[in-house]
Amino acid sequence: MLDRFKQDVQRWVVPQQVADPSLVTFGRTLKLLWLHKPLRAMLWLRFGSWCVSKHIPLATSMTMMILYYFHGLEITPTADVGGGLYIAHPQGTVLSAKRIGRNCTVIHNVTVGMRNEWAFPEIGDDVFIGAGARVLGGIVVGDGARIGANAVVIQDVPAGATVVGIPARVIATAEDQA
Repeated sequence: MLDRFKQDVQRWVVPQQVADPSLVTFGRTLKLLWLHKPLRAMLWLRFGSWCVSKHIPLATSMTMMILYYFHGLEITPTADVGGGLYIAHPQGTVLSAKRIGRNCTVIHNVTVGMRNEWAFPEIGDDVFIGAGARVLGGIVVGDGARIGANAVVIQDVPAGATVVGIPARVIATAEDQA
């Protein structure tokens, strides 16, 4: 839990970057927790994940309620969420994924969840999900993918691709951006 939370803090030390782990001190972490409500939500998420690992069911549901009522974020601590998750504005965001990789960025009012059947998306590492985007169904979003604002993603997204639109379509690939 602490390692993943430290990775979450690294995303807040220097905006738009993953800071060096040596910059994450106890004092700096307290200051960032004081200043950034989304980082406090990540602390609650990590606490909830710890409760899941220790089989403390009441604490897990209480954590989910705290995340929802105080931060407007719906996310289950039972999900496999990698370190460095950066949710800029958690209000109105729903993250029900099978897996969320490391150093992912979620902007605002994003929905990640099931579509027509009980299957949830798998989000790779270093994925960016723009404001208002919807990622639905048992799909895979590859590492380094970028999902544009208000896109509705219902098919797999290749690693390094940029998708936009309703339904989302690939407008750039990793080769195009290199």
